[in-house]
Amino acid sequence: MTGTRLGFFTRLLDAAPAAVRYRNALEQIELAERLGFDSAWVAQHHFRAGEGGLPAPFVFLSHAAARTSRIRLATGIVTLPLENPVRVAEDAAVLDLLSGGRLEVGVGSGGTPSSFAAFGQRSEDRSATYDRHLAVLKDAWRGDPLTDAGDSLYPAGGSLLDRVWQATFSVAGGRRAGLAGDGLMLSRTQPRPAEHPDATLADLQVPIIEAYLDALPDGVPPRILASRSVFVSDDRGEARRLAADGLGRAAAHFASIGQPAADDSLDGLIRAFDQHLGEPDDVAESLAADPSLAHATDVAVQVHSVDPPHPFVLRSIELFVERVAPLLGWRDAPGADSVPVPAAPTLEGRTA
Repeated sequence: MTGTRLGFFTRLLDAAPAAVRYRNALEQIELAERLGFDSAWVAQHHFRAGEGGLPAPFVFLSHAAARTSRIRLATGIVTLPLENPVRVAEDAAVLDLLSGGRLEVGVGSGGTPSSFAAFGQRSEDRSATYDRHLAVLKDAWRGDPLTDAGDSLYPAGGSLLDRVWQATFSVAGGRRAGLAGDGLMLSRTQPRPAEHPDATLADLQVPIIEAYLDALPDGVPPRILASRSVFVSDDRGEARRLAADGLGRAAAHFASIGQPAADDSLDGLIRAFDQHLGEPDDVAESLAADPSLAHATDVAVQVHSVDPPHPFVLRSIELFVERVAPLLGWRDAPGADSVPVPAAPTLEGRTA
């Protein structure tokens, strides 16, 4: 695992108005940069504030670019079937120039099915639309003519073709990303097949990784991002209390759409939502037991679905890089020049 690049991932799900969500996420990304994280990832979601707080990732990342200088800025993901691929190509090219070449572009076909109608699309067509839009996006960055008059993208896409990541839940999707020479994005959790309800996340994702590596062209280095739900606390009991709140909300949402948890105890929900939480030693032990991570070139941590208040997110970021990552060989142990870890937040008087 030595040399693994570390990312911070946010879905911007604070229990707060949108403006506060965006300020909090920017503060988290700035902290991640100061602590030495390699990348910051944001998710795109439309309409439902409880599922994701950011419909315009390039706009947000442009502001993050002005507030940072080193950390790579990434989309995880742009829901490509809902976008005009030429506009995605243009927006990404401008943002990449403004950020000094720090953009990573994660794309996928996902998204809430009911969101598609507002964009004049059908969810049933998402796979075919995704393939078509991805081809146009890459053609634009490659400099191919986009009109009968021979017009091509301005500004040019530069090296963005080498910074595409494809998200997938399937072996076929892993193979597709590999054949294209793109990066592979693995989700923090994913649905279990009906025939294997007790499958681990590694049971589902290791075959995807194998298909990706088998399909990767000779000479193309693998790029495998494993997103993981990680909440690190100074106190195990506090972590579990906060998890009970967040996971309870998530379980209630799934129950409301006809997907109740098989085991609604806290430990059952922690397993069902693939959470790694607790004190630093707990989290390191839990992550070390995930065979998928042995293949990952990049690991991105997010606090969803616990979604604790902002001060606890900041503390989790600090504890992860200072205490957990060294135990896993992902970072050197802190030395005299390390960033000091502030005192832990308290539950009393906490704000969401």
